[in-house]
Amino acid sequence: MAEKNFIRAKEIAEIMDVSEGYAYRLIRTLNNELKEKGFHTISGRVSRAYFEEKMCYKKLSLQIKSQVLFNEH
Repeated sequence: MAEKNFIRAKEIAEIMDVSEGYAYRLIRTLNNELKEKGFHTISGRVSRAYFEEKMCYKKLSLQIKSQVLFNEH
C-alpha cells in the first residue's frame, strides 16, 4: 500500500497519542501556516511531509504504518 500524501486527524491522533479533536486543531494550525506561505490546503487533512517536518514524527509514523500492515496480513 502506497503512503498517501495527506494525513488525517485519526492517524495524527494515533501517532501523537492525542484526541482527534486536538489533531483537528493541529491540522488547522498547520494548514494556516501553509496558507501563509501561499499553498492551497484541504480542510481536515494536511500534507504528510509538512506534518512530519514540523512534528518530527517521520520515524514513528513509519513504525505505526508497518505495525498496521503487519497486523493486516
